[in-house]
This record gives sequence, structure tokens and C-alpha cells, in this order.
Amino acid sequence: MACSCHTTCSTEATPTSPPLDPRWRRALWVALWVNAVMFGVELVAGWQAGSVSLLADAVDFAGDAANYGLSLAVLSMAMVWRSRAALVKGATMLAYGLFVMAKTGWMWQAGGVPHAATMGAVGLLALLANTGVALLLYRWRQGDANMRSVWLCSRNDALSNLAVMAAAAGVFGTGSAWPDLVVAAIMALLAISAGWSVVRQARNELGARSGVSEPPSTGTSVRRTI
Repeated sequence: MACSCHTTCSTEATPTSPPLDPRWRRALWVALWVNAVMFGVELVAGWQAGSVSLLADAVDFAGDAANYGLSLAVLSMAMVWRSRAALVKGATMLAYGLFVMAKTGWMWQAGGVPHAATMGAVGLLALLANTGVALLLYRWRQGDANMRSVWLCSRNDALSNLAVMAAAAGVFGTGSAWPDLVVAAIMALLAISAGWSVVRQARNELGARSGVSEPPSTGTSVRRTI
């Protein structure tokens, strides 16, 4: 299902860490552009096909692209700026997840049936894109926790694409929008959960620097990987 390890896919290096492998940085740039392009493709295709599961999968691409971009942009900045960047990213993920959930409810009321062929074709394209990124990052799968989590993100994102393709098959077989709506709702909930986790962690980090922090959450850990 959708990757929710956006809070752990950091590439920052501590003062005592060895220099980053230039190949790792280049791989992250490639992953960033692949995810950014696929976000645009799934966003347009989702609207045209009337598929909210494609829209929900698009948020995963957007979240990954934002994570790679912000990680590269604030790599050498002070920790407070990394926390602020995470706050913006988390708020964006949360807002888009809420949007997808609202769109799911609207489509349920409208009663339209998405275009299954478009869903399947774009889902397959997204699967190939995520598989390519996972293979690109494969050599770092046994690296430190940050490197491994980035590879796991790409690997797990492929499961989201399989879910979209399964929804497309369900829509085609039943002539109903229910498979699309169910997958979209699940993915939207995961996006909302991940976005809230990022926001909460960023607020705690910023609060710790000002001497005020929120009590630890008793809910889902922000370092969970789906």
C-alpha cells in the first residue's frame, strides 16, 4: 500500500558522518524527477478517468518527490530549517489526503464509474516507474537506516500501483466504482496519517528548540513503514 515512511527517508548527514557517495546523490535526483513526473501524469489521468485511486496514488508520488527534494535542498542547513521544511511537507500531505477523501465521498454520491482502461494503463506505468527507482536504489538497500528506508519507500510504492491495477480490474469486472473508491479511501487515510505524523514530529522538534514540546504520541509511530 502507500508508502508512509516520508519521515524517515531523510538523506541528511551528521557532522561525524562520512561524505555522501556522489552516486547516491545522483540517484536521489533521478528518483525525484521520476516521482515528480509521475505525480503530474497520475494527477491528469486521475481527473480525466474519474479515478480517485489514481489521485490517491498521485499523492504518494508527490510526497516522495517532496521528500527527495527537501532532503537535498536542506542537506547542509541548520536543523531548524529541516524541521520547518518537514512541517510544510507534512501539511501538504495532510491537505491532499483530505482532498482525496473528500473527492472519494463526492464520487460515491455522484455515482460515476471511472475508466478502467486508463486506470490500468497508468497504474502499470507507475509500477514500472517505481520498480525502476527501486532498482536504481537497490545497491544502497543494506546501507544505513536512511538509505535503506529510501529504498523501502520505492519498493513499497510499487504495492500502491498494484492496488490501483487491482481496482482497475475490479471496476472492469463489476462495472462499478466501488473497487476504485475503496482503494482510494484506504490510500487517502494512509496519506492523512503520514501527513499528521510528519506535522507532529516537526512541531515537536521546533518546540524542543524553544523549550516547549508536545507530549509523545500514543498512536502510530512516525517511523512506521507500510
